[in-house]
Order: sequence, then structure tokens, then C-alpha cells
Amino acid sequence: MQDVLSKPCRVGPGRAAHLLARVRSEAPSLVDCAIALAAAVLLVISFPDFDLWPLAWIALVPLLLLIARGPQPLRSFLSGWLFGTIFFYGSCYWLTYSMIHTGGLSPWVAYPLLFPGAVVMGLFPAVFALTLARVVRRWGAAALFLAAMFWPALEWIRLETTGQLWNAIGYSQAFYPSLIQTARYGSVYVVGALIVLANAAVAFALCQRTKRALAIASLVILSLASALFLTGSGLPLEQDRYIRSDDPVVVAIQPNVPMDLTKSVEDMRQLTARHFEMSEAALRQLPDYLQNGNEKRPRLVIWPESPMNFAYGSDSALREQLAAFTKANHTSLLLNSQEIAPSDGRFNSAVLINEQGELVAQYDKIRLLPFGEYVPLPGWFPGAGLIRGMVGEFTPGTNYRRMQVGPVRAGVFICIESAYPSIASRYSSDGADVLINISNDGYLGRTAVMRQHLSNAVFRAVENRRPVLRVTNTGITAFITPWGRIEGATEGFKPETRVWSIRSIGSSLPTFYAENGDLFAYGCVLLSLLIFVLTFVRTRSGSNEVVISEDQ
Repeated sequence: MQDVLSKPCRVGPGRAAHLLARVRSEAPSLVDCAIALAAAVLLVISFPDFDLWPLAWIALVPLLLLIARGPQPLRSFLSGWLFGTIFFYGSCYWLTYSMIHTGGLSPWVAYPLLFPGAVVMGLFPAVFALTLARVVRRWGAAALFLAAMFWPALEWIRLETTGQLWNAIGYSQAFYPSLIQTARYGSVYVVGALIVLANAAVAFALCQRTKRALAIASLVILSLASALFLTGSGLPLEQDRYIRSDDPVVVAIQPNVPMDLTKSVEDMRQLTARHFEMSEAALRQLPDYLQNGNEKRPRLVIWPESPMNFAYGSDSALREQLAAFTKANHTSLLLNSQEIAPSDGRFNSAVLINEQGELVAQYDKIRLLPFGEYVPLPGWFPGAGLIRGMVGEFTPGTNYRRMQVGPVRAGVFICIESAYPSIASRYSSDGADVLINISNDGYLGRTAVMRQHLSNAVFRAVENRRPVLRVTNTGITAFITPWGRIEGATEGFKPETRVWSIRSIGSSLPTFYAENGDLFAYGCVLLSLLIFVLTFVRTRSGSNEVVISEDQ
């Protein structure tokens, strides 16, 4: 035994040739690549700004058929990787905008630079395809229905490992409220699971081509339609317009601060004046029905995140201006500000100033934007210091702080934090009546990111049954009802104001998702891992002995 253990492990020429032959035999053909590409394109155009949202319900069918008709794990993995790479590249092409228009890169450089990130993100659909290939190979075409479990599991893992859940498949349906009400049970993951289940049913019927398969697929699709009808029916036709005497009035300011701001003294003076002038004009024009006799209702003016870089804590002149404004106009003010953090750091914060001109609440952004607000590279990594000098380095906050506006409790989150379901649900479970998202997408221009980002906020409203007030620098500013309807959306890259009212929800219970978080996603992950492991386990015929196989 000692002699055996002491011998080095070598791969002989025969073994190497066998592995090479196997790789060649399982590598995707040109037809396979074309099928994966077609599936990716179908999914890309189901998202904004193409908006062919019904295609999401069949976009995965080509990929599922490719896996089912030749369930070799390696071929499926590579096909899924190609699919995922093309999808993420095509749906997030707008990331090149800031490289070209802000960074000054040539498009010939910017577009190739986007490719490595898409390749990395494409690994998640690749793992999905590999897992599905193994279960189909083990249990047959009926295992295609397990795709509805694997897909949301990989989306959750993508968020936890990369910090990004952008364009999860469920977001393609964001602007159709009747299709997304199931989100209150399990966030965007549940909606995605239903979409993938519909794809699986169609693929199963096409793969089997039998009456029995058609009947099963029809039953699944009918059940899906029934579930969507039951959860989506009974939505109010419009927001309740009854205004109570103590309902706070909100004035949302979209100042359209240019992204090529020089930050000269004169520019900063003019743009700061624009914020005050737009706010005062909107307050003066409030309709009479938003007043209660001689007493003014609680009022809140909201300024968005922007490149202005207000610094409330360290700018005494600004503090005096803001105090004078809030006192003179009998209003509270919520604005974005860079605040001092420990160890000479900076917070990206939202600060609330009351009618007496006093700072009463501050929320420090917890989830920062990689390569936008911090550099996710260790200090010893080559070039990390240079990148930090270009990008800047913010300190993440640690506490969720509700803000009080009259009788209403508000949960505030900043920009990309709208893409994290857990932040809004934390506020909701802690008793927030309304969710406020201040944001700035101006650095990405008039691209699909504007409506893709809005779709995230729509889901946060539905998941928590809370209105979301989305106030942006360049658009899209909007009131999102608790059922996901978008009201009063602004035009992009144009100064605009909006007036809304908000109210306390009293003792209203949190939704299942707000109370239980990602329970659905956790279940998908655990069951997916268990099923994947079982594909390696075989029971010997005629005995109860279980063996672990290297491959099937």
C-alpha cells in the first residue's frame, strides 16, 4: 500500500487523448452556438428599451431544447456560457457610455472592455445549463421543469457573489403590474421562476411531441395563468385620491444637473440657486386642496442624488442657506450629501432637515457601486491606487435609519440600492410607510439604463406593498404605487417638479416577503444543490448499495 501511495500520479498519452477526444465531441457545434445566440437575443429584446416583454416567456426555449436533445454537461455549459455572455453584454451595453463620454475612450476600446465583465456574468447561466443537463441526462425530459428552481437559485447566488442582480429575468415584466404581484411572496425570484416554468413547459412539449407531453405542458401553463390572474386581479384602477388633513405633501425636484459639471464657483452657485428656485416655485404653486385651513400640512422637499456633491456637515454657508429655506417655507428637506466618515473617509448620505432648519436624520449608503463609489480590489493589486484616485473611495454605512415626516415613517435608499430587495424589505419590516429612492443615472446618458433602473424600484414597491417615491437628477422621477403602477413619470434630461401626498399605513402588516426575506430563494438554492448532488449518485441494480459515479 505504501508503494502505491508513494507513486506519482501521471496522466498518460492515452488518458490525455481520451480527454481531448471527449472535449471535442462535447464542444458546441456552430448550430448549437447559433441556437444559444438566438435565445440570448430573444431575452435581450424583452427588456427595456426594446420592451418586447412577452418574449421572455419563450426566450429560453431554444436553450432548453438544446440541452434536452443532447444533455452533455460540457456542451451545455459552454452553450450556456455563450448565451449568458451575449445576454449580459446586450442588455448592459450602456455601461460603455460613461467610458466614451466621461472617460474619453474610443468606442473601439470601450466596447471590447465591456466583454470581460459579460464573460464573468455569463458563468451563472453556464452553471444553470450544466446543472440542467445533468438532471435531464439522469431523469429524462421531464426534468426540464426543474429549470424553474435552478434559475432563481443562480440569480440569488449571482447577487450574493457579485453584488449584482441587474436584469434578473423577472424585471422584464416590471411595467405590467398584473404579472408581478407574486413578488410580494418572494421578490423578483418568484416572478422569474414562473417565467422559466413557462419556458420549460413549451420546451417539454416540443421535445417530447406526444399528446401526454402536450397535456402536461398545457396544464402547467393553465396553472400559471390562473396564479397570475388570482394575484393580479382586483388591483385598484388608480391611487386612492382621498387626502387626509395630516397627509404630508411631497415636492420632488428633478434639477437636471449636467454630468460634465466643471464645479467652478460660478457653476456651483447657479446650480445651487436652481435647486432653491425650483423648490420655492413648486411650493408656491401647491393647489389649495393640499392646504388645511390656515395650517399648513407637513411638507417635504426632496432633492435627488447628483454630481453637485453637497457637503452639509462641512459647509457652513450651505447649512445657513438650507436652514433659511426650510424656515421660510415651513418645509422639511431631504437631500444627498457627502458626509465625513471615520478614518478620513466619506459617506454618500441622505440628510433630513426639519422645518426649524435642524438636521434630524442621516442615512449613509450601505451598498456602494463597484468602480463608481469604491474599488473592489486589495491595496496590493497593481494599479489599485491609481483607480482609487480616479474613482474615489466612499465608506459604506452600517445602519438603516428611518426618517419621520409628520406622521409618516420613510425608508430612504440611494441610487443602485434600489436593485437590492433586502434593503427595501428591511425598512418595510421595521415599519416604514413609504420608501424613497434618490438617484442619478445621468452619467449613463439617454440609454436603456433609465427604464431598467426604474424597473428595480417598481419591484421594491410591489414586494413590500409600499409606495416608492423615486426622485432623480435627470429622470426618470416617478411615484410608484404599492401595486407597481407608475404615475407622473418625468421626461429625461429636463428640469421638472412633481407634487405627491403620502400617508401613514397605521398597523398594516408587512408582506410575506418583507417579513421572511429571501425564503423562496433559499429554498431554491438548497433544493438545487441537493438535486445536483443526486445526479452523481446511482443505485446498483438488484441491491440497496449506493455508489458515487464520476460521470454519467
